[in-house]
Amino acid sequence: MTTVDRAVLDNPVWTALTGVQKTVSLVRGQAARYQPEVSPFVALADAADPAAWADLAELVGPGVTVLMPAAPDDGPGAGWERVGGGRGVQLTGEDLVAAPDPEAVVLSAADVPEMLDLVARTQPGPFGPRTCELGGYRGLRRDGKLVAMAGERVRPPGWAEISAVCTDPAYRGQGLANRLVRAVAAGIRERGERPFLHAAGTNDNAIRLYVAMGFRHRRDINFHAYRVAAR
Repeated sequence: MTTVDRAVLDNPVWTALTGVQKTVSLVRGQAARYQPEVSPFVALADAADPAAWADLAELVGPGVTVLMPAAPDDGPGAGWERVGGGRGVQLTGEDLVAAPDPEAVVLSAADVPEMLDLVARTQPGPFGPRTCELGGYRGLRRDGKLVAMAGERVRPPGWAEISAVCTDPAYRGQGLANRLVRAVAAGIRERGERPFLHAAGTNDNAIRLYVAMGFRHRRDINFHAYRVAAR
């Protein structure tokens, strides 16, 4: 794997929204975001450039909270305030053993109400009414009920992020998340891409699980929430 391949992960949302995922992006100058019902994620070409923050303010507008992966360690640009978020980790799946799962069903727009219900009960991270359009979603059902799912989110060139990994609390401890991560990764690799993912830095259990599965810690990464400061 070349340095260029991995460099797109340094600012993954920007390289995704100006590349493979242009169809679900909104771009203004040096700022980009997913369409609001898809994801609250935003990105800047260069967070050190005040003009990029000005572009983002025009793109987002007042009163809207957005989430920036790979956010800078210092404060946001002029006219913005940080209102939440925190530190995460970025993991790459070079050593992950991917495997299709015959029991996993493909999830689509028809499954969104169930997906949103599962997300509300498990809180895996941002998930909106159109997030499933990012693709790759697989689920496991018990007695017809959706009890676990995982899918794809950010897609920098050559990579795809595994996301929204969650299991109904009543069905945890059965290895369902493990199976779905491997199944989603199998689909990613079939396209010739590489899996990666993010986890909250405080989620020690999830990080241990992913490392045991074959993911490698690439770096720590900020996920900061911002909004245009009130005047």
